[in-house]
Amino acid sequence: MAKKTDIENRAEELITPIINENGFKIYDVDYSKEGGNYYLRIFIDKEGGITIDDCEKVSREFNEILDREDFIEDAYIFEVSSPGLGRRLTKNRHFENSLGEEVVLKLFKAQDGQKEFVGILKSFDDKTVTVTINESEDIVFNRADISGVRLTLDF
Repeated sequence: MAKKTDIENRAEELITPIINENGFKIYDVDYSKEGGNYYLRIFIDKEGGITIDDCEKVSREFNEILDREDFIEDAYIFEVSSPGLGRRLTKNRHFENSLGEEVVLKLFKAQDGQKEFVGILKSFDDKTVTVTINESEDIVFNRADISGVRLTLDF
């Protein structure tokens, strides 16, 4: 997994000046394999949301750097996008920014007969995530048992 982390860290380091110059924020960097393809995904954000033009601008500028630096050995597909409304919470900074928000938390194995819980993100640390269910019941989940956490979509 060091390769994945090294690539994500290097990509974030190289793209940060572009992001800062344009007034954006890096939400996440993900390097993963899906099916037979590797993907390098950069998720960017800004106040008021990201547009397709924003993604295109960052993609165009960063493509030049990716070609020049050539630090990824595998063939890969490069994408720049918004994290979306139902954004995944993967890093501590995501959890910190989402405290008090409604989330959907999914587990690898059922707990109390359920694999999916919806509630308010109350707290987190390196080992646990606490969600308030039904406005009064706090449930503490081990992070190792969580397959994913996303913000819920309000329509």
